[in-house]
Amino acid sequence: MKLGFCSLASGSSGNCYLIKSDNTNLLLDVGISCKAIKNGLGELGITLSDIDGIFITHDHIDHIKGIKTLLKNTRCPLYASHGTLEALVKKVSPLPYERLTETSSGQEIDAGDIRVTPFDLSHDTDEPITFSFEKDDAKICVVTDTGYVSDAIFNNIKDADILALESNHERNILLYGSYPYPLKLRILSDTGHLSNEACAHCLTEVLRYRRIRKRISDDNGAMKVFLAHLSKENNTPEQALITVRNALEEEGFIVGKDLELEVLDRDRRSGFHTV
Repeated sequence: MKLGFCSLASGSSGNCYLIKSDNTNLLLDVGISCKAIKNGLGELGITLSDIDGIFITHDHIDHIKGIKTLLKNTRCPLYASHGTLEALVKKVSPLPYERLTETSSGQEIDAGDIRVTPFDLSHDTDEPITFSFEKDDAKICVVTDTGYVSDAIFNNIKDADILALESNHERNILLYGSYPYPLKLRILSDTGHLSNEACAHCLTEVLRYRRIRKRISDDNGAMKVFLAHLSKENNTPEQALITVRNALEEEGFIVGKDLELEVLDRDRRSGFHTV
């Protein structure tokens, strides 16, 4: 195993992901309780003391809920952007300031034997970022909580072996649902969330890129894609899969051949996937 990936939770009510190598264990976002994180890791034979780094994308509660208790039970550094750290200091007190490490887009971090690279998202909070995780020639990316896929996002995810990509809502379900109109506009905006349709469009462009690359390099590895951060009210796992799969097949990309495709559960641990 070069790298491994597991989602402990992925949804609008809580997000937490494990990225690991044989020697390093990293958490991306901690939007569930410390107890839930401990239990999920325990099922994989990992303890809180085994965590070598915590990476935070932004300060919304579904990404930081467990942070205070988790920091009390670990000794590892926490990485986030300047804007996110400032928000955390205001929202969570006290924090171990000596363990807070500021990072920014493009600033590579060596976390154990994993190289971590931050890149920008487009979300309605101060300086949101996410991260790619690399070891040797293996790469994992997680992209949620962004209103659109920028060139920077595309360039970071196009060669990922494992990609967790936001598929938050079905556009028509949201539009005709019960949410207040201002909230609908927020979700649909360029600083909101990716829809199933936007997720499918992004994956189509990624697969087009990879198809061209295969013709050049004869690299026949199919990427593993996980639909992430689904809304409880405006989506279902079945709907996300149908919308994304149909859009991909219309462009000639077949699930099971050109990519592996699964939906991450909102509040249960996924399987452990390796590359």
